[in-house]
Amino acid sequence: MSGKISSISKILMLGRVQNYWRRQGVVKYFFVLLFSVFAYQTTSISQSNITSLSIQDRAYHQAVNLETKIAQRGDILDRNGHILASNLLLRRLNLDPTLIQVEFIPKLARVLDIKVQTLSKLLASKRKIGSRYLIIKKNITLTDPIINKLKQLKLMRISVCINKKMTNKLSFIERTLNTLNLQKTKTTYALVKQCKKAKIGGVALQQDTKRYYPKSASLAPLLGRVNANKKGTSGIEGEFENSLAGRNGQTLINFKANTNEAYFNSKIITQKQQGQNIILTIDTDIQYHAYEAIKKSVQKHEADSGSAIILASNGEVLAMVNYPADNPNDNSTYNAEHYRNRVLSDKVEPGSTMKPFTMLLALDKNQITATKDEFIDVSKRIGHIKPDGKYKQMTIKKILQKSHNLGTVNVSERLESEAMYNTWNKLGFGHQLGLIPSIENSGSLRHFSSWVLSDKRTLSFGHGPMETNLAQLARAYLVFANEGAMPPLKLVRNTSIYEDTTQVFNKQSIAKIAQLLSAVTSNQGSGYRAQIKGYNVAGKTGTAEMVVNGSYNKKGAKRTFFTGFVPVKKPKYIMAVRLDYPKKCYTSWNPNLRSKCEGSNSAAMVFKEAMGHILTNDASIKLSMKD
Repeated sequence: MSGKISSISKILMLGRVQNYWRRQGVVKYFFVLLFSVFAYQTTSISQSNITSLSIQDRAYHQAVNLETKIAQRGDILDRNGHILASNLLLRRLNLDPTLIQVEFIPKLARVLDIKVQTLSKLLASKRKIGSRYLIIKKNITLTDPIINKLKQLKLMRISVCINKKMTNKLSFIERTLNTLNLQKTKTTYALVKQCKKAKIGGVALQQDTKRYYPKSASLAPLLGRVNANKKGTSGIEGEFENSLAGRNGQTLINFKANTNEAYFNSKIITQKQQGQNIILTIDTDIQYHAYEAIKKSVQKHEADSGSAIILASNGEVLAMVNYPADNPNDNSTYNAEHYRNRVLSDKVEPGSTMKPFTMLLALDKNQITATKDEFIDVSKRIGHIKPDGKYKQMTIKKILQKSHNLGTVNVSERLESEAMYNTWNKLGFGHQLGLIPSIENSGSLRHFSSWVLSDKRTLSFGHGPMETNLAQLARAYLVFANEGAMPPLKLVRNTSIYEDTTQVFNKQSIAKIAQLLSAVTSNQGSGYRAQIKGYNVAGKTGTAEMVVNGSYNKKGAKRTFFTGFVPVKKPKYIMAVRLDYPKKCYTSWNPNLRSKCEGSNSAAMVFKEAMGHILTNDASIKLSMKD
């Protein structure tokens, strides 16, 4: 019996010794592994020192973040500092679907006034594709109640539960067997529901801006608009994009993990530059009256479109209007034609509005005297221009007053083609104005060497070898406000003009023809509907058939014009008006009696409507009239 016990003791002792050596081997392997890891780290640090890359530098590269600081777009202002385009400070709500807890969705839906089911589906679809960016609401004003509701929501704490994946614990025997590599027990997991009070995550109110145009549609074709990326695409917004937009700043910033605290010095890559303000020569009050007059006329006469420009005597643009036009604050619809600046972009034949320049040149060249005892024979045909049978002899005053083509051609027969070309060239026809170069149409003026005889004749009354935009036509009339000289136009205050003032006619001729043009707006003149009670007005009507499919339309498609200035002596305002294809015009003595559309019964009425309001509000003109 004792022998058996001794045998069992030896076996147990042998087992203990064998387990001891086995455990000792495990400990040795562990210390070898630990030493290897330590040696590797020491070598890595040594190598980093050798390459002069410090631990701080390595951390810098691992934790760097490029931050962009958005430049604020500059404002557009009128001559009196009134805002024409600016940035509304807004907020937008950005959701991170991966962070928003399910328990908060009903509360968030109430704040957003969205159905819970709709919001849940939207968040789920974004989570499915791994999106962390969902702009749920834009253009939130700073006074919107939703801002306070969101603040209250973000302060709220409710019980939030998550299913956490936990490793199932092994028994002591399973852990021992795994350690001794005697048995490999598979690791198993269980989902454990954990609940605790928490705040909502993934909700961020971000800064945003929206371009806002206080004057709505009245300035839309001139100012243009910005696209969804807040980049100017047309008009002043597009032409001066670089100045208005400024330049975004970029800074390298380093962050501690899981915090928003910066450490190490930030590094500015690009300095932020705020956008510059653009100051226009436009007067918003004058712009408003011109726009309302054009809009009313287009609707009344059922015209395709209308446009007008008003200049100060020094060439500054006080108003530039086009209709139809859209409200640029409404992004629900967009029609490119409603942002078309026809004043600058369309070249047209201006018709009889050019007749005063034919008379001025003839007077300068001593080919006429323009006196009341000088008569022009209009009884004989010249080229394709036939007598009308009403008149045989006409004064220059009567020719302008009645807008007589044959009388004008008779005067032009006394002029050389080269002299007419040089004068029209000095007046700026065929040259860019430099106001908004990207959209300007410079028109055309063919060289006199290519003219046939009919070209000189038709040029004398605004047809033939020339086409012009409305701004060029208005500019030419500046000679009446500058004693025969013509200054360059200016639209933007804080820009330089390199063009000199050009002397075109002598001042004696200007004074004489200006006085004759006041007869055009008398009761006997073609522009009688441009009369403004109590003020001396001068101007000239014009009518031109529209070119359709390469030929002049003979079925009523016309453009009507009126270009005028006030007062007659030392004019302060010059206005050019154009209507495209007015279809309903009426007589002055019977508002229900239809008449064919001419410059006299359409465009001239726009001048009266707009300028009447402008003069009423201009004390300086009233005083000069009393004197």
